[in-house]
Amino acid sequence: MGSCARLLLLWGCSAVAAGLSGVAGVSSRCEKACNPRMGNLALGRKLWADTTCGQNATELYCSYSENTDLTCRQPKCDKCNAAQPHLAHLPAAMADSSFRFPRTWWQSAEDVHREKIQLDLEAEFYFTHLIMVFKSPRPAAMVLDRSQDFGKTWKPYKYFATNCSATFGLEDDVFKKGAICTSRYSHPFPCTGGEVIFRALSPPYDAENPYSAKVQEQLKITNLRVQLLKRQSCPCQRNDLTAKPQHFTHYAIYDFIVKGSCFCNGHADQCIPVDGFRPVKAPGAFHVVHGKCMCKHNTAGTHCQHCAPLYNDRPWEAADGKTGSPKECRTCKCNGHADTCHFDINVWEASGNRSGGVCNDCQHNTEGQHCQRCKPGFYRDLRRPFSAPDACKMCSCHPVGSAALPFSSVTFCDPSNGDCPCKPGVAGPHCDRCMVGYWGFGDYGCRPCDCAGSCDPLTGDCISSSTDIDWYHEIPDFHSTHNKSEPTWEWEDEQGFSALRHSGKCECKEQVLGNSKAFCGMKYSYVFLRSTFFPTLFHRWKIIA
Repeated sequence: MGSCARLLLLWGCSAVAAGLSGVAGVSSRCEKACNPRMGNLALGRKLWADTTCGQNATELYCSYSENTDLTCRQPKCDKCNAAQPHLAHLPAAMADSSFRFPRTWWQSAEDVHREKIQLDLEAEFYFTHLIMVFKSPRPAAMVLDRSQDFGKTWKPYKYFATNCSATFGLEDDVFKKGAICTSRYSHPFPCTGGEVIFRALSPPYDAENPYSAKVQEQLKITNLRVQLLKRQSCPCQRNDLTAKPQHFTHYAIYDFIVKGSCFCNGHADQCIPVDGFRPVKAPGAFHVVHGKCMCKHNTAGTHCQHCAPLYNDRPWEAADGKTGSPKECRTCKCNGHADTCHFDINVWEASGNRSGGVCNDCQHNTEGQHCQRCKPGFYRDLRRPFSAPDACKMCSCHPVGSAALPFSSVTFCDPSNGDCPCKPGVAGPHCDRCMVGYWGFGDYGCRPCDCAGSCDPLTGDCISSSTDIDWYHEIPDFHSTHNKSEPTWEWEDEQGFSALRHSGKCECKEQVLGNSKAFCGMKYSYVFLRSTFFPTLFHRWKIIA
């Protein structure tokens, strides 16, 4: 099958292949930087060639093989016909198993001077090296090209020629390390079984992080093309031949091995078929290298090229194949109220490069960068954890008694407790009734009672103190006959409520007591009384001194 070097490359044992595959071996769970297994990208895919031997009709062809003393053996001649399986030498023969089908090959039509072989991939892949094994003598000149945009543009990987300077005007890497042309694989010997080997990551790339932008530019491909530009004949001595055979003017290739792997930026160790891809069914087409990554490290995309929807709190990065750092994407802090977030560079920089995630489409009536507050019109229910879907409750402000915010026609409540902003003279958490001493609940709030005491909240009629006021404990009993032994109390309503109606006369102190009995132990002049019209309005007693 070829030299030891070819076997090493075939099994992925080159320095580059070991570097990529070795990362995957750190952990089967891909805890660090990882990479899918390598394989032959040509397996299960269609190889294209400009021509094929016998594609229009049966053709005769011949070939030489040399002896150890470089003399030619008798030529072997045969027929080819692309329509007959036992006579066909189709491009697919270059991509079958080199071990199970070692004697199959592709062959061009006769008298072809230039030929092209192309492999088209369904996604971006990492390409590491190419092995070609020729049945005919290797070309005197050829070019290996790659495309990274599905064939729209092409860039040369390597030029091959017996004389780089004369053929392409380029320096030879035999004499200048790193040159883009080489004469290593253009000698006509051996006349059959000659190899062409290309490594995509030859020096100075060997020590690089395999997921760095520089290396990606070198390794990523969507298409690979070989242009065979100049044939050459087998130069063995023909002293023992009586006649010069014909039909040697063709290219023939046993194997076209494109080693590479699924391209996952170091975030996956397994791949599945790209949507819509169907492998070509061919003998020996085993272990197809698929192109869609099964992403880890909270990444997503065909090539794990961006963060998963809820993991954009820091910038996406490829894993570091040199240190093994996975460079995981970090979850956004959305308090359970969003399914996706996006990265904002301005937020990231403002935080000192600590957090750049902004939650998208906050749910459950929340808003904010992290869905961290209830949106206007809702308030925080402290009885529920904020991550609960019902943590934000709708404000229940009365549409008549509630006041709108400045420059707005909408009424909102206090987001911390649900209390509503009331219009003048309106009371209650929901602004649904008049304050004591006010009446006429309406669009403009409530109006003050025109009374010394309280008034009817609906009509504004003053309420008689003799029937509608409850007195408590040791305050003089105005309902009963006075005991002649006690001092006579003669308070007038105006005196009792002077602070309410004429606040300018007094400097009053107000104290809230939890129980009316506490009033008895203190020496106060009077009590702010409870109205019989609102028996449940006050839960505490307001004492005015």
